[in-house]
Amino acid sequence: MKPVLSLRGAALAFGGRELWRGLDLDVQPGEFLAVLGPNGTGKTSLLKSILGEQRLTAGSIEFMGEPVRHGSAQIGYIPQQKLGEGSSPLRARDLVALGVNGQRWGLPFASKAERARVDELLMAVGATSYAKAPLATLSGGEQQRVRVGQAIAADPALLLCDEPLLSLDLAHQRGVSELIDAQRRRSNAAVVFVTHDVNPILGMVDRVLYLAKGAFRIGTPDNVLTSEVLSDLYGTPVDVFRSRGRIVVVGSDDHLHHEDAA
Repeated sequence: MKPVLSLRGAALAFGGRELWRGLDLDVQPGEFLAVLGPNGTGKTSLLKSILGEQRLTAGSIEFMGEPVRHGSAQIGYIPQQKLGEGSSPLRARDLVALGVNGQRWGLPFASKAERARVDELLMAVGATSYAKAPLATLSGGEQQRVRVGQAIAADPALLLCDEPLLSLDLAHQRGVSELIDAQRRRSNAAVVFVTHDVNPILGMVDRVLYLAKGAFRIGTPDNVLTSEVLSDLYGTPVDVFRSRGRIVVVGSDDHLHHEDAA
């Protein structure tokens, strides 16, 4: 089986500071990869490189066997939760329509098939009841549901998720995570999911890419999220506890992400 995404010898640096190097990674169709690590380790920059928006310092990235290029319709992107502008007239269904006919969004007429596709997507993500509501009036969880609808409109082969659960309560974290996982199972899409806290998606994750202090580890959650591995990555003692199906990471390093240490 050919990987959806392939990185070889990938490296990224900013202003003389190397975030990571020598990253070899293949992501298979239908695989759910969680990207973890503290702030400043290049998690979002990795997604930007896959999107063709950020050039690597070294190495290569291929998507579906070809060098990555900016604007591929076969890559869906779900950004961090961000409230819409209060003055924007953009409605929930307008944002989803951008994923259906983004090149022609804003024209006065959409085809019957396009309107039906937008309705189908709104129903799939549970946003039909607020389809005509301005984005700025929606809660964070409602906005993220709409963004998931936009991202999956073209049935992408790869879904990139940049902390899509940030600032959401537990119920909305679960709802948005399940929508992403449902799309993965339905279309066999690969998922690269950047997050500070793996717990809301732990049951969905196949492998983890953990970035910390210029180094990384790749493997299953059980193999990577251990005291031994994280202590080695951080260069300081780190304790990993498992309780009631959750993982809690506790260490003396101030850069450890606080969600896990809470």
